[in-house]
Amino acid sequence: MTRAAFRRARRPEHKQQRREAILAAARELARTSGVRNVSLGAVADAVGLAKSNIVRYFGTREEIYLELLAAEWHAWADAVAAALRDEPPGQAEGMRRVVSVLTGTLVERPLFCDLMSHSSNSLEHNVSVSAARTYKRTAIGVTAELGAQVAPVAGLTAREGGELVGAACGLAGMLYPASNPPPAILQVYAEDPELAAACPRLEPTLTRALTAIALGLPALRDEPPEVKVSPRSRHS
Repeated sequence: MTRAAFRRARRPEHKQQRREAILAAARELARTSGVRNVSLGAVADAVGLAKSNIVRYFGTREEIYLELLAAEWHAWADAVAAALRDEPPGQAEGMRRVVSVLTGTLVERPLFCDLMSHSSNSLEHNVSVSAARTYKRTAIGVTAELGAQVAPVAGLTAREGGELVGAACGLAGMLYPASNPPPAILQVYAEDPELAAACPRLEPTLTRALTAIALGLPALRDEPPEVKVSPRSRHS
């Protein structure tokens, strides 16, 4: 697609179509090359626009991917909710079922995991306050809503369910790049099986970690809340 093929979008529906085209191009590039390797120029070339035209719709590259990450949050939550819809609450195997669904749906979404791995150290930087607020409302809201849905199946409180959901995403974002190493590390692993054995596998590692968290959360229910000591009382 050439840049000449595009005319300036003036009607609201045309502007929305342009935004969707930019997001689709950025999504496909991330899937094939990895989020880290996609530049704003590459997105512009893929969609057939100049970079100066891209920023009419998204202020920065990071804003494009932060919006894609928000969409991935919703898609993941829908998948988890659908998988657990018919699960009865309070069953003995409910907690392991929740862990299995959280893990499986994350493993099935490499783009979500890749985006999560860049969220706090890259994608939340170089964005407008408005874009940051929109994304944070999405992430926090989806975590709370999904946590309330998984909680009864797992035998957890709504707060504990939210903590489990948040841990699932955080761990997936941390483990994904380690379990999908770059070429130099892959060569190291190929040449040294002892080092290769230390490379985490995403699904079993995530399952084990989430199981430990899910089993441990109820044990913390009766702990008293943290008491904050003022500087004055600390020295009295």
